[in-house]
Amino acid sequence: MSADECIPPSDSKEISVSGNGSVKTEEYQTVALHDSKNHPNGNCSFSVKSNTDDEPAIPLRTEDVRLAPAEELWSTARDKAVKLRMNASELSSEPPMTVHQMFMATVQKYGDSPALRAKEDGAWVTLTYKEYYQHSRAAAKSFLKLGLERFHGVGILGFNSPEWFIADVGCILAGGLATGIYTTNSPEACQYVADNCAANVLVVENNKQLIKILQVKDQLPHLKAIVQYKGELEQKLPNLYTWAEFMKLGENILEAELDAVIDSQKANECCTLIYTSGTTGNPKGVMLSHDNITWTANSAGRMVRLKMAEEEVVSYLPLSHVAAQVQDMWICMRFAAITNFADPDALKGSLANTLREVHPTSFLGVPRVWEKMQEAMKAVGAKSSVMKKKIGDWAKGIGLQASYNAMNGDSSVPWGFTLANHLVFKNVLKALGLDRCKACFTGAAPITKDTLEYFMSLHIPVFELYGMSESTGPHSISCAEGYRIMSCGKVLTGCKTKLDKPDSDGNGEICFWGRHVFMGYLNMPDKTEEALDAEGWLHSGDLGKHDSNDFLFITGRIKELIITAGGENIPPVPIEDALKEEVSIISNIMLVGDKKKFLALLLTLKCNIDDNGDPTDELTPLAVEFCRQHGVTASKVSEIISKKEPAIYKAIQEGVDRVNAKAASNAQRVQKWTLLPRDFSISGGELGPTMKLKRPVVSKMYQEEINQFYGE
Repeated sequence: MSADECIPPSDSKEISVSGNGSVKTEEYQTVALHDSKNHPNGNCSFSVKSNTDDEPAIPLRTEDVRLAPAEELWSTARDKAVKLRMNASELSSEPPMTVHQMFMATVQKYGDSPALRAKEDGAWVTLTYKEYYQHSRAAAKSFLKLGLERFHGVGILGFNSPEWFIADVGCILAGGLATGIYTTNSPEACQYVADNCAANVLVVENNKQLIKILQVKDQLPHLKAIVQYKGELEQKLPNLYTWAEFMKLGENILEAELDAVIDSQKANECCTLIYTSGTTGNPKGVMLSHDNITWTANSAGRMVRLKMAEEEVVSYLPLSHVAAQVQDMWICMRFAAITNFADPDALKGSLANTLREVHPTSFLGVPRVWEKMQEAMKAVGAKSSVMKKKIGDWAKGIGLQASYNAMNGDSSVPWGFTLANHLVFKNVLKALGLDRCKACFTGAAPITKDTLEYFMSLHIPVFELYGMSESTGPHSISCAEGYRIMSCGKVLTGCKTKLDKPDSDGNGEICFWGRHVFMGYLNMPDKTEEALDAEGWLHSGDLGKHDSNDFLFITGRIKELIITAGGENIPPVPIEDALKEEVSIISNIMLVGDKKKFLALLLTLKCNIDDNGDPTDELTPLAVEFCRQHGVTASKVSEIISKKEPAIYKAIQEGVDRVNAKAASNAQRVQKWTLLPRDFSISGGELGPTMKLKRPVVSKMYQEEINQFYGE
């Protein structure tokens, strides 16, 4: 059906929404159709049934399509539904589902399959999908008992765990808005999110997180109760419950009462809030509908060819971030996969042990995780015998060529590949715990070509993903069937990409269209209108271009562009990445020079991290080795900076010179740089929850050093 063949609202007939069913159109829910070829405005509509009949209070059947009346593609009100961006072909015409319908479909077929696995006292404990569903219903009844109001928030503040999932899903079943809160948030930041989503209940991990909430609870007028899901309460307070107490609260709520709430839910209504990290002001509450979640989970999983009840992942990235939530919770739920929960200190070193225990079938790591793996393996390699180093270098040369062959569609492998695979690649995969991995992914921040090629040399392609909270996670995906190094793949099946106002090189702002596009920012109409144009396209703020095969390449971020005093636009990431590749002792880099006459760099050195995740003064083994190679005996960051160690400073300057030699213009040459005494970190505020650089924060923190570059 083309966009010109829209069914007018006056017709009352059955239309097929997908190949396996139809819905009646006596009552209307408008659905936005998009066909850029046939309909320049990208808007059209057809109708599906919006149920208002008095039916028994029973759980929604998985085959039913229930949508609330809606006139607009976007909303900023918690209780207002939106039109869905549906096409009449491909995946975009799949019948809309609520979260409960998706969950039920999995439970009905795979109820006895393992769903959630976590360690208790050193041993893995498993919940099946049937048990997961029962626990989620029990939590939902308890939320209702505590007075959770329709479309009010339940804030969840803690590390990944079965309780996190159960609280989130239970909140949605009870008609609330599930809201993750970053564990690194200050009490004030927690207060802002909890107040913004009108949270009736806050679920916290432990006493450390509880203390934050107790400091601000008097500023939360909607708050009715707090639940602590790990450990015993250190103090007994009114309306404060342990997890065990909470799960029993709703025992007297009738199943039919919960069923009535579930039955009232519509796929085009909000069920989840994802809060942006708020690097330039207060975080925005990204409103995601049931359909956003269920459709995206289905489309993304099918695009990377997931198989039902065969997949297994490790959950360790913050669930308040869209990438982790969509992969660990929603895609796993849709495909009956197993979610294994890492220990809370995963990013401080224990993740490697969990991977070796679990052997996941896919693994998502933010760039810093892949960089840390690379550094750790290089450090081990540096201690190897001369013979082992020679074998390793030989194998990596073969691995890189084989990976590039595969990427370019050439199935042949270089001579010696079988031996290299036997001696090196298989052993590396086993040591990393990735020997069952069908796909390794990276996203949430830019990754360097050096890191990607390092893993390609070990015959481990790392596929880039691209998206944002506002697109329910993924918008473009790389996979074994199609990828290019430094590209973030092809658009999610059933979605569209438009490059707005492209320049002569084809670089334009990346805009999204599809059922993954969010509803709007909660209570922020102005910000929502900035993000969504009149035709419903989501403007990402990122610059990109396509190659001849429609692979998408990110070339910069509009707000990150440095505009020099001479008016030249310079994306910082390529320069930063180029220097990281040239000088291996450097950890983090930030290019500065906006409205200035020249560019300069803030640099940090690679150092060890303590048990709290804070950078120490101790150089990493690889950084120490770098120093030794340049005749320097230093083992601390402070030793290098206090002495302005000539050999190290010379090595960095030579690296800068090599980068400058490749600059496209004089304006893109770096003229000054300085070493900072401390590496960037999440706890320090320079990095976001997925270790993405927070440029406005760094600029403010190091304003004095920046001023010195320019004699200000």
